[in-house]
Amino acid sequence: MTDRDAQAENIRLIRESAAAIAPRRGDFARIRALRFTHLGFDRAVWHEICAMGWVGLLLPEAHGGSAFGVAEYCALAEEFGAALAPEPLIPAVFAASFLRGDMLADHLTGKRLVLPAWQEKPGELPASHLTRIASGEVSGRKIFVPMANGADAFLVAAEGGLGLVDADGEGVSVVTAPTQDGGHFGTITFEDSPAEALPGDIAPALDVAALATAAYLLGLMDRVFAATLDYLRTREQFGRKIGSFQALQHRTADLKILLELTRASIASAAESLDASDDARTRAAAVSRAKARASDAALRMTREAIQIHGGIAYTDEFDIGLFLRKAMVVANQFGTSAWHRARYAAIAPESEE
Repeated sequence: MTDRDAQAENIRLIRESAAAIAPRRGDFARIRALRFTHLGFDRAVWHEICAMGWVGLLLPEAHGGSAFGVAEYCALAEEFGAALAPEPLIPAVFAASFLRGDMLADHLTGKRLVLPAWQEKPGELPASHLTRIASGEVSGRKIFVPMANGADAFLVAAEGGLGLVDADGEGVSVVTAPTQDGGHFGTITFEDSPAEALPGDIAPALDVAALATAAYLLGLMDRVFAATLDYLRTREQFGRKIGSFQALQHRTADLKILLELTRASIASAAESLDASDDARTRAAAVSRAKARASDAALRMTREAIQIHGGIAYTDEFDIGLFLRKAMVVANQFGTSAWHRARYAAIAPESEE
């Protein structure tokens, strides 16, 4: 079996195993029940996710991981997106890459959940490092920490390195605001909060998380497109299935192209991250994929709302859940505008 065949088999197995927790054809009763709750996700499901080994998917086996590649990770993120799963898989995988020893073991088993707090300005991918760590203490403010109420600790990016800070530690203040999809973002303030210094550069991890977020959006797009096709095949108007109307056929053809271009861009970026050590090549591939996925997901979900007509604007109809999720996820780990600007600045000449 070649390496490519082995990877394809890994991806198949990951997709099959994901169906137990994030079923593509499942209903959204669980998702609806979790909306606007304190945590926004299910702790019991989170423990199942940890038991499956998904939080350590990218880690070497020596650190308790599965030693899989980014392509396998993107396949898992895609399945989570198709199910609109609210559990913070991508932030947790991000944090896992910097933890070691008992901290990592507790994180991988679900005993403790560490979430990254890196962002200080809206829309930008790199941390601006206004937060400072010195003499074992962190001071500063981080914004847009997803599902912050569920964190037992925060991995804080600061000037001077990384710091692990307990969520209930001294000088830590967590203020949350609800998001369109029923989750929440946290604004975390640290005032001389005790921190354990950790080594590492967050830039590569941010790129991996950005691509996984693009894959999550791809799964969302895939599911909403399938739902839209089903609606076109069943809804009747003027005595005909509306899918027979040429104008709607043209619109769905455009959406199919949009979906497949996004899929190809993410697959190409995952291959770059798995195969290339060149930072510029990797960053350009990620930005191209993330910018496309963010814009495509918003267009796909808005078009789906229009095609479904007035019923789509009611909260009881599931199609609206996709638009709400896309609105929240599209800007995470860098907006499409930021990624387009970065791609324009660093893209290889052959791609200009």
